[in-house]
Amino acid sequence: MSDDLDARIAGLAALGEPIRRALYRFVAAQSEPVNRDQAAEGVGIPRHTAKFHLDKLVDDGLLAVEFSRPAGRGGPGAGRPAKLYRRSGRELSVSLPERDYQLAGGLLARAITDAERDGVPVGDALHKVARETGRSLGAEARERAGTRASRSTLLEAISEILGKRGYEPHVDKTGITLGNCPFHALSQEYTDLVCGMNLDLMEGLVEGLGHSNLEGLLDPAPGRCCVRLQKMA
Repeated sequence: MSDDLDARIAGLAALGEPIRRALYRFVAAQSEPVNRDQAAEGVGIPRHTAKFHLDKLVDDGLLAVEFSRPAGRGGPGAGRPAKLYRRSGRELSVSLPERDYQLAGGLLARAITDAERDGVPVGDALHKVARETGRSLGAEARERAGTRASRSTLLEAISEILGKRGYEPHVDKTGITLGNCPFHALSQEYTDLVCGMNLDLMEGLVEGLGHSNLEGLLDPAPGRCCVRLQKMA
């Protein structure tokens, strides 16, 4: 599992603590940021207890902090700005196995936008967008591995890149098997579309890698992605 998934799990686990969950709900329900006293009163707990849990929620990325003086107070003698809490803009969700519908949504949104702009079929636009995104992933993996990287180092870099996107790559002597489809729910209903998008991503990734002796190919099987990266003969 990626470090990002671990962080998301930890963030959501913080809400398992009843006081922390109550504070998060209170802060999120307010139209303006609140201070510790307001949060403590709103939840019915001591101020020092509210301070501890509010700061833990900040550490876990669930709340954000800003500093502001009360309206009408400023200049010398106005005192320190108050520490205020608001819900953070970070989105946290966890699915096991890991999914990445944000990536799929981004690809589809770009494809629709490009299709309308260029007057081409959406399928053609999606093919192009997925390929371009794959090339970016491949270039990122190549940069991490280095231009003269060994095969094992390159495969490790590819696995790291794909692992962050939920593919659960497994390296073997024949290539890389993708143990998970990050677009699983979509693939059940729109199999051809999603498998084609995955294939375009992987073929683009191979292009972005440069010389890698790998190729993307459709190889569907139960319980894993329909595409794998195969070592060329």
